[in-house]
Amino acid sequence: MAVIKASHKNARISATKVRPFADMIRGMSAVEGLNALRYVPNRGAKMLEKVLKSVVANAEDKGARNVGSLKIVEARVDGGPMIKRIQPRARGTAFIIRRRASHIHIALDAPEIV
Repeated sequence: MAVIKASHKNARISATKVRPFADMIRGMSAVEGLNALRYVPNRGAKMLEKVLKSVVANAEDKGARNVGSLKIVEARVDGGPMIKRIQPRARGTAFIIRRRASHIHIALDAPEIV
């Protein structure tokens, strides 16, 4: 059993904004996942859709047959590095602005690669 992977490192979006869509497509076939993400109007869904298209292209490149029917076995979003900024607040205090990033990982199960 071969596992084909693709990832988007340091995506400039918070992981909490993308995780619900990763949970939504986990366990679906690749075509079902693409159809599910295509009509969601969120930025995180668009990023996840791009990574899913990339892993489908990787599977096709490695010689997998019936690429659309491959199952999504892993769809996870991890927190990435934070860019920290300081914003001045009342009475001389400081407020930390955290610009979050995330790592988006998707893996397909391809049992028939020779």
